[in-house]
Amino acid sequence: MSVDANKWFVIVNPVAGGGRGLDHFPQISRYLREAHILCEPVFTEHKFHATELTVTAVREGYRRIIVVGGDGTLHEVVNGLFIQQTVRPDEVLLAVVAVGTGNDWVRTFGISERYQDAVRAIREEYSFLQDVGVVSYEEAHFRQSRYMANVAGVGFDAHVVRKLAHMKKKGHTSRWRYTFCVVKNFFRYKSTGIKVWVDDRLVYNNLLLSAAIGICKFNGGGVQQLPEAVADDGMLDLSLIRPVHFWHLLFRFHYLFNGGIYRIRHVLKERGGRIRIESSPEVSVEVDGESLGHTPLEFSVLHRAVRIVVGREFYERCVAAGETDRCRA
Repeated sequence: MSVDANKWFVIVNPVAGGGRGLDHFPQISRYLREAHILCEPVFTEHKFHATELTVTAVREGYRRIIVVGGDGTLHEVVNGLFIQQTVRPDEVLLAVVAVGTGNDWVRTFGISERYQDAVRAIREEYSFLQDVGVVSYEEAHFRQSRYMANVAGVGFDAHVVRKLAHMKKKGHTSRWRYTFCVVKNFFRYKSTGIKVWVDDRLVYNNLLLSAAIGICKFNGGGVQQLPEAVADDGMLDLSLIRPVHFWHLLFRFHYLFNGGIYRIRHVLKERGGRIRIESSPEVSVEVDGESLGHTPLEFSVLHRAVRIVVGREFYERCVAAGETDRCRA
């Protein structure tokens, strides 16, 4: 099938952000028309449908995809780019109009959550090649793998994501449900004995509350668990949170959001190309806010593997730093 090279395939998740994907798409569609962006919108109908739609779109000739959804929808689309065998994943330009609950991925790249600004970024087409993580995990007695666009959480982080998914199924849509879930489960969750290897070097062997591994900086609705992450350095950033008393964390809570997380003495940082995690007993993992399996886990990175639309300011910072090979206008 022949598709106009300038035409965008728009994957809309109608349930993203508690239904904002459906409710706000008429407004987003109007902004796209006003910006003279030629597009073909399709709504997802079930979990992993965005992955299927991505594979089909690329096969039909689309080389531009807009995600109207949250981090979970983006996760599915990125995995679709690597499942399809028609072209290299970085030959497809990927953009996001964030309508999700957390919208963490867009924060790293200066993409506004205001729909009109996000559409302007798509029209301007400043782009960037970002790394993609590969996560190998255990589920149902089988070894499986998934591609990661943003951040993975192990231990307490994954436990909270699992509980949040349960709350969503029961119809809880409050904007405070993440905070409520974190506080409630903090007192119930027990730290686990965990071993962590970075590039075959044992860096941790003790009780651990939580770990974040990723390409980008943000997760959990604006928490900077990986404030020093660079999205195209070919490396995975790792934050290890040792068992900590709630009151100790409470008085340093602002460090979680302002990039000062490593000022909390219970938080350790590492960086490497390959990370391996084992535990006893098993602990869960979430990737881009999606609950997956459990330990043992292995993380690796694909360097500059996906081309994404970024905000003008992010692009200009790259140019000012003389890093024009990272971005394209």
